[in-house]
Amino acid sequence: VQLQASGGGLVQPGGSLRLSCAASGSIFGFSQMGWYRQAPGKQREFVARIIRSGSTNYADSVKGRFTISRDNAKNTVYLQMDSLKPEDTSVYYCNAWSLSIDVWGQGTQVTVSS
Repeated sequence: VQLQASGGGLVQPGGSLRLSCAASGSIFGFSQMGWYRQAPGKQREFVARIIRSGSTNYADSVKGRFTISRDNAKNTVYLQMDSLKPEDTSVYYCNAWSLSIDVWGQGTQVTVSS
């Protein structure tokens, strides 16, 4: 399966963006789908995940502001990002993971700046 992330862009602080991660095949079989981000000069970090049961986890830095969801019928995972801050500026990557497979999409740039 291949993952295609989209929806990034330039937004002012306090604004919102919705990222999409479209898979070329079914995402239902993956144990979890997630979003990660990497800022210049920093390591890639976890942002949010949604597991097969529908349970979600978030990094403390985005809890209460970001929401991950998925549409199995469309094979797509979303990341709704509200109350964006300049420190959210990063390249965002989507990920599909099971014990035997780990798939990464290309990144989408999110820039939060006035």
